[in-house]
Amino acid sequence: MDELTIVDKCVEGDQMAQRKLFEMFAPKMLGVCLRYAKNREQAEDVLQDGFVKVFTKIKAYKKEGSLEGWIRRIMVNTSLDQIRKNAKFMNNVSMNDIDYKVEFDGQILSSLMEEDLLNLIKDMPVGYRMVFNMFAIEGYSHKEIAEKLSISENTSKSQYSRAKAYLRIKIEELGIGR
Repeated sequence: MDELTIVDKCVEGDQMAQRKLFEMFAPKMLGVCLRYAKNREQAEDVLQDGFVKVFTKIKAYKKEGSLEGWIRRIMVNTSLDQIRKNAKFMNNVSMNDIDYKVEFDGQILSSLMEEDLLNLIKDMPVGYRMVFNMFAIEGYSHKEIAEKLSISENTSKSQYSRAKAYLRIKIEELGIGR
């Protein structure tokens, strides 16, 4: 069964098609959720909530563009909703919370294992983590981030810059890239 047939059957409420869609995309979408969640359990909860939304909104999928991209957007939005629900979003983390002295060097990231980077991202303050994920990994613009998080574009840019500095310091502490 191809993706469009699966979508059509999901619209009809076919549970086998829903299972197939879940099995096709759950592993990748769990990766998306893990980047926003503090732990695997929370990511799995977000994944489940996200797929409930996918199946509820599947009629709205216009079959234009990537189904994976459409599902990814739902997972990102569900992750953000979960963060807002569980903790107050920190619009501005104090400059004293991080030594803001370093410029980020993207080359260092290539020497990190994906799991190591994921763990560093998980340990970021919530504001840094959300903006970093949305900008660097999901490809949102600072304007889109500002709209989704109800912050200014400058706050988004600042949080991203601070997230890069945070990662740089953590990477240096690990002795990588020297």
